Amino acid sequence: MKNLRKIYIVVFIAAAFILNSCDEFDHHRDNTPPSPPKNIRTVTGDNRVDIYWDENRERDVAGYNVYFSFSYDGKYKLIGSTESTYYIDYGAKNGETYYYAVTAYDFDGNESELSDDVVYDTPRPEGFNQAVFDYKRSPNNSGYDFSRYLVVPYNDKAADFFFEKFNGVNYINVWEDSDVQDMGATKDIWDVSFAPQSGWVQLKQGENIKYVEAIPGRTYVIWTWDNHYAKIRVKSISGDRLVFDWAYQLVEGNRQLKRYVPEERKTLPAKAKRNL
Repeated sequence: MKNLRKIYIVVFIAAAFILNSCDEFDHHRDNTPPSPPKNIRTVTGDNRVDIYWDENRERDVAGYNVYFSFSYDGKYKLIGSTESTYYIDYGAKNGETYYYAVTAYDFDGNESELSDDVVYDTPRPEGFNQAVFDYKRSPNNSGYDFSRYLVVPYNDKAADFFFEKFNGVNYINVWEDSDVQDMGATKDIWDVSFAPQSGWVQLKQGENIKYVEAIPGRTYVIWTWDNHYAKIRVKSISGDRLVFDWAYQLVEGNRQLKRYVPEERKTLPAKAKRNL
């Protein structure tokens, strides 16, 4: 019995040694980092930026690191990590432009280079269910000032647009030093990504306002008198009351109202390296 017991012990030790050796043999540390993620894209929000990218094809990718900088070739700082292909930068502030890059890392801790895509975003404020009234019936509550997020009189010098009902037709009016354009039917306020560069309503001879018909379900872009861009989407019109959602770009001259246009994605030459 003692000899048999010794045999069992020897066999157990040998088996454990073999299994351990197999584990060491099967596991080879990988020193090769994944490729940089591709097709980075963003959605402009209110004090936030939503960041998306394509999933890496390497099977050993464990997750992704997201970085930002204030310039494309500046120093990038880590803002977060995720196992998915989606990240929200809640630290982004309205009126600031941020450049984003993403890296992939594997289970051995190898991290890729920064993504090459030129991806930037400028968050902006937005509002919902705001109401203005026909300026002939309620002159003090007919205009809107995007810079102060405030309903103002139609003839206030800061009024960016005002509402009018004339002969049964509803209109969005801007003064002659501003511009307006009907962008067509949209499903929500986020559908229009950039303010257009042409196609603005022309001032008619003898008039001092420009106007378009206000139709529920359509979005209108306004180029304000102080060189800012905004968009409004008419939600409803009832009597002399117009209800709308809006977004406004704080940065002067910046046409970015919502950036989610993959076909406009650009890349810089490989020599334009960025720094961590």
